[in-house]
Amino acid sequence: MAVTIQWFPGHMAKAIREFEENISLVDIVFELVDARAPYSTLNPEIARISANKPHLYILTKRDLADEKLTRQWLNYFHSQNSAAIAVDAKGKFGVKDILTAINPLLKDKLERELAKGMKPRPIRAIAVGVPNVGKSTVLNRLVKRRAAQVGNRPGVTKGQQWLKADNHLELLDTPGILWPKFQDQLIADKLALTGAIKDSVYHSDDIALFGLEYFVAHYPQALQERYKLTEEDLELPTADLLLLITKNIGMRDDYERASNRIILDMRSKKVGPFTLDTLEDIDNE
Repeated sequence: MAVTIQWFPGHMAKAIREFEENISLVDIVFELVDARAPYSTLNPEIARISANKPHLYILTKRDLADEKLTRQWLNYFHSQNSAAIAVDAKGKFGVKDILTAINPLLKDKLERELAKGMKPRPIRAIAVGVPNVGKSTVLNRLVKRRAAQVGNRPGVTKGQQWLKADNHLELLDTPGILWPKFQDQLIADKLALTGAIKDSVYHSDDIALFGLEYFVAHYPQALQERYKLTEEDLELPTADLLLLITKNIGMRDDYERASNRIILDMRSKKVGPFTLDTLEDIDNE
């Protein structure tokens, strides 16, 4: 697939610098990843800067992802001696769930502080992730108010801000951060399909073709049901399949408009839940 996606505006470079400056102020890093692409949405810049800090991985948008694979990814993060939970915007979770997950990682540190005569204090965490991963939604749930701006598009959070969840947890919110260059265009395709990259920086038909190819390989029945396709239709070359779906949804030969519809259908679960990353991706890496 001939698609080249790069997106690293100046405000992201600034956000990375501020992250580097503030990492020493916190006890733990809350890295939010999209449950539909938990490996591809791991930011190598975040890993580089926060290598020596405990991590809580928060898999967002669980309701949009393949539940079987979500459980596999949670087990993987736990096997790496990190805490991990999976959440969605409508699910019930709060500060208690977060503290239960991270207390084992910070127990020794907090006990050492008490032994030195230091007063009990809230745990300080920094929340980071790629754009449009659902970070502001999660933080607003934790602080029980609309403290962080929410939007279903990349780049909504523009600056850093401290938020108080309760007497036990303080959170530093940050803008969504991508890395300067995608070494693997497959990762770029996955980020585009899940909405981490602005739609204006790629060709919608390229990403729709990528999505169709992936669903044919991994979720064919969901594709058939959504677009009234037969098993024989799924054997068509992907470009021909896109043209057929364009006609099936009443858009004649406007494949660009149909491509945008397909992308939105996949993002909103209208084609069904899906996950683009498997544990085999780690082995291949």
